[in-house]
Amino acid sequence: MSAELHVIFGAGQVGSRLAGLLLKAKKRVRVVKRSAGELPPGVELLLGDAADPAFCIQAAAGSSTIYHCMNPPYYARVWASLVPRYMDNLILAAARAGARLVVLDNVYMLGRPVGRVLDEETPINPCSRKGEIRARAAERMFEAHRRGDMLATTGRASDFYGPGGTLTHLGDQFWRQALKRKTARVLVNPDAVHTYHYIPDVAAGLAVLGTAPDDVYGKPWMLPCAPAGTLRDLVGGFSQALGREIRVASVPRWMVTTLAVVVPLLGEIGEMQYQWDEPFVVSDRRFRERFGLQPEAPDVAAAATIAWAKQHYA
Repeated sequence: MSAELHVIFGAGQVGSRLAGLLLKAKKRVRVVKRSAGELPPGVELLLGDAADPAFCIQAAAGSSTIYHCMNPPYYARVWASLVPRYMDNLILAAARAGARLVVLDNVYMLGRPVGRVLDEETPINPCSRKGEIRARAAERMFEAHRRGDMLATTGRASDFYGPGGTLTHLGDQFWRQALKRKTARVLVNPDAVHTYHYIPDVAAGLAVLGTAPDDVYGKPWMLPCAPAGTLRDLVGGFSQALGREIRVASVPRWMVTTLAVVVPLLGEIGEMQYQWDEPFVVSDRRFRERFGLQPEAPDVAAAATIAWAKQHYA
């Protein structure tokens, strides 16, 4: 009997790691992406554009589970075009294949915490353009589930860090400065209490959802995460693993706003800075209780992140 086929759309910081975990679980794994790149040995690679519904149907043929790990460039106008298109195409592909759909999502759709912990019961209340786009896409998916088109769920995560996280707040800009013994400057408040998701924990959570019983589907899940802390605390763990202090400071918000005139990406990031205006805490209690999956110990995660950064930015 041949192994189940699991198809991953998107092989960025989470998708490629997810592929490795599914291979270890003895699944047949196909990764779908726009361009060639490094993948774990044994993964099938299929190149194409997920904005094309016919291609998505072809790519997902024969699969038992589809994972949506794609994220368009970080501009609301691009998201407005591609986020719903990707979602609709994968809903269609899953329905045609008779496959389940697991979507990697963020928590933008939940808006401001207003003093509350964010969990699966937090109402959808976006306060940003990108949050509104994500909310509509998630509703399309759950509506398709309710119609019986396919089984679907989402795994939600806050801001990423860890191996492979080049496009995060603790990514390229941070590590290039930190490893040169310069003060690493970040675009957010380093002293705000905030949940940061370790990338391997995110991938592990998606693998659990993709191989879970059917009753897991039809509702969202908060993926495994360590207790919330400050970014400065997180960097302190990196410092201990590195054996020397990493200095961190924030770029003043007025400067981010001013520079956004000539660097549009800063405007897109500025829209989301409300997440550091008050404690932004995600609870993964329901996930832990159902699946027993614990996040990586902070010291182990810090050591792995430092090992990756030293190699990647050498």
